[in-house]
Amino acid sequence: MSVHKKVLVVDDDPDMAEQVTVILKGAGYEVVTAGTAEEAEELLLSVKPDAAVLDLMMEYKDSGFVLCHHLKQLYPGTPVILLTGVTAATGISFNGNVADAKTWIEVEKILDKPVRKEQLLAEVRRLLHEVDACECGVHH
Repeated sequence: MSVHKKVLVVDDDPDMAEQVTVILKGAGYEVVTAGTAEEAEELLLSVKPDAAVLDLMMEYKDSGFVLCHHLKQLYPGTPVILLTGVTAATGISFNGNVADAKTWIEVEKILDKPVRKEQLLAEVRRLLHEVDACECGVHH
């Protein structure tokens, strides 16, 4: 694995941002963080991430979608994982995998909070094309 790939982490919950940062740094990634979508927008003017992990609901209920759209305009092809607490809060599963959603949701993966370490790392590695052939299909 390339140990210096940069991942942008944006979450308005400092505990969640810290958890994701610790997981990613522990796996050898460089992590840049922002606590709001607005802060992330400023950061993106000077930092090009290799991937991003964004909270869905921050300042506004759609902050993650809007930030993702802007990130993709600046850096097309940058993979994005969206973290959401919608399922935990409402009991309604939201995964964005239905055909209609894919036309307007520009993320590569949506994960429910709380996210498991193994799940997050597996998705980041997959999106950054770092999965070894022997790791494909292995689920913990």
